[in-house]
Amino acid sequence: MAIDMAQFHQVFFEESFEGLEAMESGLLNLDMGDVDVEEINTIFRAAHSIKGGSGTFGFTAVSDFTHVMETLLDEMRDGRRKVTQPAVNVLLGAVDCLREMLTAIQNEQDIDTQSVAEHKRHLDQELRGEVSNSAQVSQVATAKPKTAPATLKSVAPGWRITFCPHLDMLKTGNDPVRIFRELANLGALETTVDQKGLPDFYDLDPEECYLSWGLNVAGDIAQSSIEEIFDWVEENCDLSLQSFSDLAQRDLAHQPGVVVSDDADPTHHQQDLSHPEPIEESSDAAKVKTVAKEESKVANKGSSSIRVETSKIDTLINMVGELVITQSMLSLVGEHFEIGKLDHLKSGLAQLERHTRELQESVMNIRMLPISFVFSRFPRLTHDLSAKLGKKIELKLVGEHTEVDKTVVELISDPLVHLVRNSLDHGIEMPNERLAMGKPETGTIILEAYHRGGNIVIEVRDDGKGLDKAKLRAKAIEKGLIDKDTPLTDKQTFELIFMPGFSTAEKLTDISGRGVGMDVVRRNIQSLGGNIEIISELGKGSTIAIHLPLTLAILDGQSIAVGDETFIVPLVSIIESINVTDAMTNKVAGKGETFRLRGDYLPIIRMHEIFDVKTAKAQKLTEGLVVVVEGQGIRCGLFVDDLLGQQQVVIKSLEANYRRVEGVSGATILGDGSVALILDIPGLVRLSNQKHAGRD
Repeated sequence: MAIDMAQFHQVFFEESFEGLEAMESGLLNLDMGDVDVEEINTIFRAAHSIKGGSGTFGFTAVSDFTHVMETLLDEMRDGRRKVTQPAVNVLLGAVDCLREMLTAIQNEQDIDTQSVAEHKRHLDQELRGEVSNSAQVSQVATAKPKTAPATLKSVAPGWRITFCPHLDMLKTGNDPVRIFRELANLGALETTVDQKGLPDFYDLDPEECYLSWGLNVAGDIAQSSIEEIFDWVEENCDLSLQSFSDLAQRDLAHQPGVVVSDDADPTHHQQDLSHPEPIEESSDAAKVKTVAKEESKVANKGSSSIRVETSKIDTLINMVGELVITQSMLSLVGEHFEIGKLDHLKSGLAQLERHTRELQESVMNIRMLPISFVFSRFPRLTHDLSAKLGKKIELKLVGEHTEVDKTVVELISDPLVHLVRNSLDHGIEMPNERLAMGKPETGTIILEAYHRGGNIVIEVRDDGKGLDKAKLRAKAIEKGLIDKDTPLTDKQTFELIFMPGFSTAEKLTDISGRGVGMDVVRRNIQSLGGNIEIISELGKGSTIAIHLPLTLAILDGQSIAVGDETFIVPLVSIIESINVTDAMTNKVAGKGETFRLRGDYLPIIRMHEIFDVKTAKAQKLTEGLVVVVEGQGIRCGLFVDDLLGQQQVVIKSLEANYRRVEGVSGATILGDGSVALILDIPGLVRLSNQKHAGRD
């Protein structure tokens, strides 16, 4: 009977992508000149595995391409060839090409044969010892035709751009309108929109980008200037860039009996591109949009599986066995129950509760993945961008084996990319600037992850220029974000960078500084139930810390009663609970009530007023309890009727099932079937401040 090999494809793709990550990491760690046999062997084995697997499944294009890579790596491994930067760059490009090939095959799409041929040519040139130049263009035929050649001397300079954003581009904080404004600053801009990807009105998602654009920019503009504008979105779009002269050459080359010749007789036919026609809404843009949609689907499909250690499965099986034994014991008690067996019943139920909790922990442990799944992309990012910026930067990864929930791993990647790119561009100074300041010319960025209580903390630290508080404040006043007389603490001043459209960049770069991203970073992190804080010292560097829950599915909570309503406070947010006296309380004009706790005055949030609970029993502060909580560095007291008990609760998204509610991070279903809201402490403080401001 024939074996259906398709059932093994998913495993092959997962292992191949892991192999590509190992190859990329190994290539970035290679020392120039000397051959690190162990590192080369790791890279070679990864390539060999991909070659063997692709050959087994009939993906001959992948196996043929990998064979050429393998040959080059084999020569390095045997010492016949030294490790050089050009060779490493060619191999890194080949890794990118392999990733695109495998992604296309996984998505059941056509491989970009032109890109494959180009990368294969570079590998062959490197093997022959020739200089590889990806910018080389094919030579124009010089044979003289019988008919008069056309001339391009009248072609006006400019560029034609096809810009097809991926569906999720808007979620990364990028705005096409800002990009178009930057292009308009370079030259005369014509835009044509392709609306073929628009769904029906009721299927519209305001956070997804369905449109594509054709853009003509006329003017004597360097290609690098165009690329700089789109560099920030290069991973979130499909982009085509062609000069007007290249387009004219292509069009003329397709005319029968006509070749392009710069020395042609100017009296013959000339093609004028000073005002190129608007780009037609061709099916190509729609195809690209379809590809983007399919890539989005495959991304979701690819994240539906998870690789688990055998030891975790063994633990889970053991716990299921314990549950079966407990269930059997309870069944025997229930079959012939009598009052004398009450102690046995209580003992069995206690045992059932213990095993259920342990089983729950085992299952949640299966969802935990090392944060290295996210960190692994940053060495390549640092390598490429530091070279592009002309800076010397060392990236250090600390705590990459720290485990975190799979969902967090998938969603934290984009925010971290923004933060690391900002450190690369804005944080670390140029080598000569660092030397002038008495710093080593090589800057350092540290990406660290560690556990703290029930949270995981991810820090991005750099030893760069730090944040200038005076400059931040001046820019915020200039943009009308704050009044010039508004008092701000250091913490509040640093958090200005999270305001939409805020940027202090003196000039726009291709890496950052377009006033987008940081507000989206904070919003994305808050959607994960986390928060972000900044510590910075001018001239010394900055630290941006992200605090996230270890898991997004279950939390330890404290139930509190406010009238007939029950709320859940995350246990990690609670400091203590106290009874207050009249002597401890005070009213502050415009700020509400405060109470004194060991020398500090903390604001009081009356829960029954915030959520309009009419049945609240305690109206005076002395009649109820004050639960002291902390979130995002803010401490306050929640005034409630009573504490009900601690329990683990399963988090349900309120936004997905209803809508976003300020001060609430989610909901859960209690044992009696009722719904309890899970409180978001920072959001609750903001909501309270808004209510007090409204009264004033």
